[in-house]
Amino acid sequence: MKASPDASASLGQLRVQFEAWLELKMKNLQGVSNELHAAMSYGLLDGGKRLRASLMFATGKALGLNPEVLFDAACAIEAIHAYSLVHDDLPSMDNDVLRRGKPTCHVKYGEAMALLAGDALQTTAFQWLAESTLLPPLVRLEQVRILAQASGAQGMANGQAIDLAHVGKSMSVDELTHMHARKTGDLIAASVRLAYCAKEGLVDTKANLEQFAKALGLAYQVIDDILDVEASSEVLGKTSGKDAMSNKPTMVSLMGLQKAKDLLNTLEQQALQACEHFDEESRSHLVLLTEWITKRKS
Repeated sequence: MKASPDASASLGQLRVQFEAWLELKMKNLQGVSNELHAAMSYGLLDGGKRLRASLMFATGKALGLNPEVLFDAACAIEAIHAYSLVHDDLPSMDNDVLRRGKPTCHVKYGEAMALLAGDALQTTAFQWLAESTLLPPLVRLEQVRILAQASGAQGMANGQAIDLAHVGKSMSVDELTHMHARKTGDLIAASVRLAYCAKEGLVDTKANLEQFAKALGLAYQVIDDILDVEASSEVLGKTSGKDAMSNKPTMVSLMGLQKAKDLLNTLEQQALQACEHFDEESRSHLVLLTEWITKRKS
């Protein structure tokens, strides 16, 4: 199953439109100090793959939704993701100085301002959802619940806590998989859920999308672990070999490089199999993103 060049072009154009929308959302934030706004914008606007927004649009395409009704929710999840990166790079967390090929937010603006920028991005995400007029109120309320659960104590924050608690300690593959599902997978799954909650009566379809999201979420982290070993800092845009230097357990350290690559291939096939629920045109963006994630070099 291969994505067509047309799928790449159409999703690329959609990302351009979304980027303009996101920039406008930031521009329209009123009453924010210049330095805080600059730090927030630095973390959110200047670079990034927009994977989570793209997954939302790809899910919407599979379901026949107008992508524009998902723009505010996509802004919200990208703001959550940006906040998580700003905080993850802080000296008290991963203590990294390079992100997306440039100095991390705390290096450029100072640790205190980076902390505030992350806080502000997190809360602004929910403000954007609450104030949106693109979807009915009950749908947006469900989107708030989905995003809060995926990013908070039951999701991403929990995964980060587990990660910090296991630096220099042993983990089983099952334990590491659970950590990755919370730290990375839940927000990726939320990208899919934020789109499909706008549609009703999709029991079988939702089950296939959940299977897709689960496989892709873990695949994203497995390829991350592989690239941390194989890619340079220049290609990655962040410090390579950081997990080994920090003595963190990874799929590569637990399974070995080849078995980690075998697992990645299995997860790719599982994600593509879940896409077969949809016709060729409807699933084209889902297939494209599966290929992009599992074949990416940075």
